[in-house]
Amino acid sequence: MKGMRRLVAWAILGALAVPGSASACTNIVVGRKATKDGSVLITYTSDIAIMPRLLRVPGGSHAAGETVEVKGWESDDVRGRIPQAAITYTVLGLVNEHQVSMGETTTGGRRELRDRKGLLDYDALMLLVLERAKTAREAIGLVDSLCREHGYGSSAETFSIADRNEAWIMELINKGPDRKGIVWVAARVPDDGLTVHANMSRITTFPLDDPENWLFAKDVISFAVEKGYYDPKSGKPFSYRDAYHPDHGPSARRACAGRVWSVYRRAAPSRSFSDAWFRGEAGAEDYPLFIRPDRPLSVGDVMALMRDHFEGTPYDMTKGADAGPFGSPLRLRPLVFRVDGKEYMWERPISAPHAGFTIINQTRAGLPDLVGGLTWFTPDDASTSCFTPFYTSMESLPAAYSAGDYRTFSWQSAFWVMNVVSNVTYDRWSHIIPDVRVAQSEQEATLLKIQPAIEEAAAKLAATDPALARSFLTNYGRSTAEAVFQRWRSLAESLFAKHVDGYIKDADGEAQEAGYSESWLRHVVESHPGRFSPPGKIGLTDY
Repeated sequence: MKGMRRLVAWAILGALAVPGSASACTNIVVGRKATKDGSVLITYTSDIAIMPRLLRVPGGSHAAGETVEVKGWESDDVRGRIPQAAITYTVLGLVNEHQVSMGETTTGGRRELRDRKGLLDYDALMLLVLERAKTAREAIGLVDSLCREHGYGSSAETFSIADRNEAWIMELINKGPDRKGIVWVAARVPDDGLTVHANMSRITTFPLDDPENWLFAKDVISFAVEKGYYDPKSGKPFSYRDAYHPDHGPSARRACAGRVWSVYRRAAPSRSFSDAWFRGEAGAEDYPLFIRPDRPLSVGDVMALMRDHFEGTPYDMTKGADAGPFGSPLRLRPLVFRVDGKEYMWERPISAPHAGFTIINQTRAGLPDLVGGLTWFTPDDASTSCFTPFYTSMESLPAAYSAGDYRTFSWQSAFWVMNVVSNVTYDRWSHIIPDVRVAQSEQEATLLKIQPAIEEAAAKLAATDPALARSFLTNYGRSTAEAVFQRWRSLAESLFAKHVDGYIKDADGEAQEAGYSESWLRHVVESHPGRFSPPGKIGLTDY
């Protein structure tokens, strides 16, 4: 494929309003023996007030001397050019045609190590790697080699990297404005385990003699010694997080480790993980890097984890005065707020209103690459939206998932239609979320139920006629996405019609008074003693 093209994906960078924090994302990574069907899963929610569009980047063969523009997905600015690879692979979302999959969360790290002159921001780096890697281990090596050759321009990151057989998390940070390259460590997720990372470094100490499960830059320790971040004479083992991320204080733990805790407490309730670490208690024990879930997880289970607001815990965002009269998990930014000169923080859930998109990348060794790799994608907040599958072998995408812009509303854009539903729901959560959950469960349950049959048919086609298999999955992916899009348009319209002027229409279309919950009314009465108590007996009125 000749010519120069852009490296593009979803607009997905966000800022977490906590001191020392950066891009706000959450990843769950699940090994193949920890899932019901042998899938390797990576989830990724990117929380930013920008409209993401699902894009497909075709692979191909390239002539010697050909170059490629280096662009991130935040703007159209060209950061530079680098030599193009002889062969590149098709990427849809953040999964490529060989079932290599990625996600990320920004962890910040030591500010003095940042190098804004580095050519590769994390987004361009991820796309370059996905275009060139056939395995997760190869992807890890490419992250390192590309940064050494061209320089890394973002702050510290944790990447999720997987293929059809194994999953890894890779933590990296630049070497400062005077040196190219990164120092890094990568940990293989146990096949029967899972991990979570959410804008906070997770890797501390690690073995130096286990290349099957741990990979690292040859100078990851010596560089820390050179910079004064680690003293080998201290008698303490080297810790990546302590050396390169020393500022994870109580506020960062509150905003970031809480998401780890909430996944762990739901995936492995038998272990009764304490909330002490994420609440910032002194001397509390950190959460393990990996856990084994109590039972294998399905794709549907992981979808549910991505919709978490700490429900059923003391930090349930749908309870209390801060949830308002309708028990809404919406908390307006900034995350840190002040009252009478004192600082406070809202809870920071996995499912956030300012999410640009949420994905679940699914890769499987038991299926041909043409069928096994896909991304379950939804624009906006997962708690009010609907996932739909896009296979990496799809040859085109539905217009609704790549149309529109953030400045102008459009009924033809999946992003805007999902946002209509979410914003109506946030305002009257307890009244409207039941309707949204019915639509979610119906759509997603149908897609998950039919998935094995669709993939069995596609795998048979792939064995004899790959082109026909691609056409089959393209038509399936486009039609299911269109069905979800149309369902959410209808849902938005029906919500406006059913929940109007503070009333809820019954099955006959008659408006019924909705009122407020007794707990909210009690709060109101107690906050204004005597204000709502008229003299005399109160009778029924039509005032």
